[in-house]
Amino acid sequence: MSNMMRLMMVSQSVMTFGSGIVFPFYLIFVKEIGGDFTQYGIAYGLFTICSAYLNWWFGKSSDRYGRKLFLLLSAWGTAVLFLIFPLVTSIWQVYALQIAMGAFGAMQRTCEKAFLADMTEEGRRGEQIGRYHVSVSLFSGAAVIAGGFLIDLFTLDLMFYLGSVILFISGLMLLRVKRSI
Repeated sequence: MSNMMRLMMVSQSVMTFGSGIVFPFYLIFVKEIGGDFTQYGIAYGLFTICSAYLNWWFGKSSDRYGRKLFLLLSAWGTAVLFLIFPLVTSIWQVYALQIAMGAFGAMQRTCEKAFLADMTEEGRRGEQIGRYHVSVSLFSGAAVIAGGFLIDLFTLDLMFYLGSVILFISGLMLLRVKRSI
């Protein structure tokens, strides 16, 4: 595994951690602003549908404009959205944020996978991508555990702010990845 791929792995693992410390408490967030399970389902569905619709477009655009650009936009865009979540007072604002989160999620997932394919060696892609996903998955699990501990110490708003800082840092790390594909 190249040094650039390792740096990419660390950047995306940190991004996963930043998002993952908030995600388990998202239902609580919706309930705190007066939402119910149906509205949570609609919000999550809007995220998923928006993301699904845009995956193809971001994949095609990353072929033209570069994958790193979209990965940076995703990390920093999500960081900004995390700063907005604590200001939300109605479910309609959650819906709008979820649509934007879906767009940033499509950027991240599609461009991450394409970037990995660009960075891996033919004949070893499966092995290298598998090793990559070990790290990202471990950070995802650690984020949920850390979030469980941190939510007892801090408010949900502070969790969004912490997640935002972590996402911003992941983007800074990604800037060091030299591959321009």
